[in-house]
Amino acid sequence: MDFLAMIESLYDEWANFLRQYYKTQMDEILLTYPLKKSLYVDYWDVDRYSESLAEALLFSPKESFAEAQKALDTFVEGKDVAIRIKNLTKTYRLKISALRSENLNKFVALEGLVKKVTEVRPILKIGVFKCSNCGEETYVEQDTKRLQEPAVCQSCGKRAKFSLMVEKSLFSDTQKVEIQEIGEGISSEPARIGAYAEGDIAGMLNPGDHVIVNGVLRGSVRLDERNAKTTVFDKYVEANSFELQEEKLEEIEITDEDEREILEISRRESLIEDIIASINPAIYGLEMEKKALALQLFGGVQKEMDDGTRIRGDIHVLFVGDPGTAKSQLLRYVAQIAPRGVYTSGKGSSAAGLTATVVKDSFGEGRWTLEAGVLVLADRGIACIDEIDKMTSQDASAMHQAMEQQEVSIAKAGISATLQTRCSILGAANPQYGRFDLYKPVAEQINLSPALLSRFDLIFPFTDKPDKDRDRNLAEHVAKAHFSGELKALKKRRRDVTVREYIEGSENVAKPVIEPLLLKKYIAYAKRMMPLLTPTAMDRLVGYYTNLRRLGEEGAIPITARQFEAMIRLAEASAKMRLSNFIEEEDCETAIGIMDYCLRKIGIDAETGRFDIDAIIGKPASQRNRMSRIMEIIKDLETTDEKGAEEREITRIAVSEGISEDLVTSTLRKLKAEGMIYEPKSGWFRSIRNR
Repeated sequence: MDFLAMIESLYDEWANFLRQYYKTQMDEILLTYPLKKSLYVDYWDVDRYSESLAEALLFSPKESFAEAQKALDTFVEGKDVAIRIKNLTKTYRLKISALRSENLNKFVALEGLVKKVTEVRPILKIGVFKCSNCGEETYVEQDTKRLQEPAVCQSCGKRAKFSLMVEKSLFSDTQKVEIQEIGEGISSEPARIGAYAEGDIAGMLNPGDHVIVNGVLRGSVRLDERNAKTTVFDKYVEANSFELQEEKLEEIEITDEDEREILEISRRESLIEDIIASINPAIYGLEMEKKALALQLFGGVQKEMDDGTRIRGDIHVLFVGDPGTAKSQLLRYVAQIAPRGVYTSGKGSSAAGLTATVVKDSFGEGRWTLEAGVLVLADRGIACIDEIDKMTSQDASAMHQAMEQQEVSIAKAGISATLQTRCSILGAANPQYGRFDLYKPVAEQINLSPALLSRFDLIFPFTDKPDKDRDRNLAEHVAKAHFSGELKALKKRRRDVTVREYIEGSENVAKPVIEPLLLKKYIAYAKRMMPLLTPTAMDRLVGYYTNLRRLGEEGAIPITARQFEAMIRLAEASAKMRLSNFIEEEDCETAIGIMDYCLRKIGIDAETGRFDIDAIIGKPASQRNRMSRIMEIIKDLETTDEKGAEEREITRIAVSEGISEDLVTSTLRKLKAEGMIYEPKSGWFRSIRNR
């Protein structure tokens, strides 16, 4: 049978196929209509029934779908039920960037992330028009975006004015969706394409969803600046069905050979050291910071509790410190080796910023558009945010929910949605005054609220202080890395190059122990593990937490339950790294070691030398107590002197109680900056309450 003859027999082919394969499903639709208005047909069922019918579906979708719809209508008694195709063979699952002119008007499957969605609006399918001359009604099927009215009245045969009878016309829902390419080997600017959805599939997607779009690739004429038609066409997809993908890590294909290598790596005694040495080896030192990054890449276990609450398993890490300490380099490298890594700056890469927004733009054709930000696009991955302290005020307010509840709620312009942000956050921030001061609370040095800082599991300070031995080792490492790069560039130009003198050790200075692609596959493989706490591991973590809590004195809180949960996540990540089903004591030691390192770096009150978590996210207890005492002194003095409290008298009383003059001066400055006191004249203070 030639192809044209096969097209003519499509109706009978589809009718026989539906009767044999989908009789039960069609009966269910009749019982549940209008709750269910689509019949989903598996492409492999079509191919199994008839290769020619499957071929017609792919290469002549217009004719094939028209006959399939006619056949379906006979079974569902004229109800408005659409036929939708799913599970297209991977041979026809294309990358958006691979779409070419030969794919036009063919049925294709495109895999990607939902970047934007418009609001759902009704679209006219069959218009009923009333003739102003005779009053008779004319039905006109709408197959273009421009409203089509009848040329003449079918009843009186005259040209007349027609009015649309909205209440008698047939409408359907429509929505425009923008899909962004994902996967290996994409450019820095991922390809995107618009898709139009109609019927009950409109409104089923949210930004950040990982989806396969099955539909017909179409072309629309592009207009020039004078609105004249050109010979260049824009591509879009006429969506037939959407397949939501729950598992995000399947973007990375792991072969049997890869699995053998992964299992072999997991059995190494030097596993942790090898993984650490594979994270940006061109950067010297920072072993503890790289260990934390390794654990962040593997992540903990997300838990769904019986009461419906969810406990995150993703680990949030913040780098804060001096310029030129390789913070940005580490962020970029992690974004490359993470199975789903996204790198951006705190300003965000679009109007959506870090979270999400609702805007009117050209994509929505004048309609409101819900656009996903970086955290939504990084769902099930890792978001590396450089200069996180420079984010907009809108993002700052939304980050609290995005980091802990791991979702973002949007309600604007009639669009109400909750988007998932189930990702780890790796942030980098610079101190407001140029250099990081280890003796001041982090919250006073960067433009992030204490509430937001408390949501980071680990905070690492990066300081650049002169140290003779370390400076020499660092300089030699950098020089060797440059020599290695120069040699590599030279060999690309001249294959027969010979070098008289090698810088010893330069050939492997920036070479990772585990190749980046294999490490990415190892992480993707390990993230499937769901390790369980053993009794000994639980006792070790609980013992460390309770022992540290006992150190609290005079209002100081050494550690909170948030840090305890962070240690559990770090221990889970350590077990995943070993591909273990159980969290052992060695995993707890890894978690405790990193947490203890962070706390000793920035979690100690510089005045008392004691652990105080408020030294990270707020004012340490010693500072709070001192501010409270000086406020009491000011209030006592101003009640006996109408002019207020003189600075010399305040200092005299405070010094007699053991507070140094410098601390009195700095405390008065803080109280004034926070609006608790004011200075009516130089050298005199009054409390705001008694003003």
